[in-house]
Amino acid sequence: MELSARAAEHERAGEKVVHFQVGEPDFSTCGPIIAAGQAALAAGQTKYSQAYGIPELREAISADYRDRLGVPVAPADIIVTAGASGALTLLLGALFEAGQELLMADPGYPCNSAFAHLVNARPVLLPTTAASEYQLTPQALEAAWTPQTKGVLIASPANPTGGMLSRGALAEMVDTVARNNGVLMMDEIYSGLVFEREADDYRSGWEVSREMFLVNSFSKYFGMTGWRLGWIVAPEWARDALNRLAQNLFIAPSTPAQYAAIAAFQPDALAEHERRREIFQRRRDLLLGGLQQLGLTVPFTPRGGFFLYVDISQTGMDAETFCWRLLDEYKVAVTPGTDFGQHESHSHVRFAFTTGEDQIALGLDRIQAALAAWHAQA
Repeated sequence: MELSARAAEHERAGEKVVHFQVGEPDFSTCGPIIAAGQAALAAGQTKYSQAYGIPELREAISADYRDRLGVPVAPADIIVTAGASGALTLLLGALFEAGQELLMADPGYPCNSAFAHLVNARPVLLPTTAASEYQLTPQALEAAWTPQTKGVLIASPANPTGGMLSRGALAEMVDTVARNNGVLMMDEIYSGLVFEREADDYRSGWEVSREMFLVNSFSKYFGMTGWRLGWIVAPEWARDALNRLAQNLFIAPSTPAQYAAIAAFQPDALAEHERRREIFQRRRDLLLGGLQQLGLTVPFTPRGGFFLYVDISQTGMDAETFCWRLLDEYKVAVTPGTDFGQHESHSHVRFAFTTGEDQIALGLDRIQAALAAWHAQA
């Protein structure tokens, strides 16, 4: 946020900034969704809904799991939430007590620790490496588990790395958590943005186990960031507690947003989402190839999400110095790894390919100039 504020200052001064720091699709919400939202407003759909969401949307999400992903998820399994953040707030509130531990990957999405702190639980960050695509391993979970550990939060594809779990690794993780009587929560908000699939891939975590909690969102693949809408897929035993907590914390998700989101699953909207996924893949390839040609290290090619996690240790700078100098001297905004954890974070930065190909090319030109100038000064 500080980098974005500084970037805005440069832009107010008339300077063009290339934005690689924003973890948000640059596309506006697609037309069918906007039209459905406008129609809902015109029809007076502005009252409270049920705390767990309108039946029509839960049915549409269920049908999408069945038809597009081939995964059986019933409408009753689904709780609509005020974004994925609302979903994680509900899960931590319903499942965790004060003092219990939540195991998470380092690096990872920084707000996840805040959700744990909100209920006085303790986030435990476990170092990960490029060898596992920065994903937790069953062995790491087993080694870190204590009597205070309640559960695990994983993400695939993950922010900031784009790393993914294989079906086999997820199945082992499910067994490890179950053996320790814990709960497993899985962030799938980038699951629609997968570019290449392999034989051991799964389409959703419920293919592997129906006892885990899935968190998803309309923000990334469906391009509805500002609408603040997501959902939980939950085992039956936890739904009543989640529903009651949702009633008390949020009353209900946004009603107009829910009616708009039904249109996200229409054929014309899905076709547009797929077109945009292909654009993100082209952007990934352009940025990845360009950074590698400049001599920067991208430990693996992410097959999902819209991020590259890049090793900049060869520059001789720590991540925050690199990012501030790149922004102030060359007007390119990149996020330091220190935003996402502690393990090797000072030597890594995150690039988001959420900007157009012309801007990616311009950014690469500027980074090339920066690296050449800094090398000459060394």
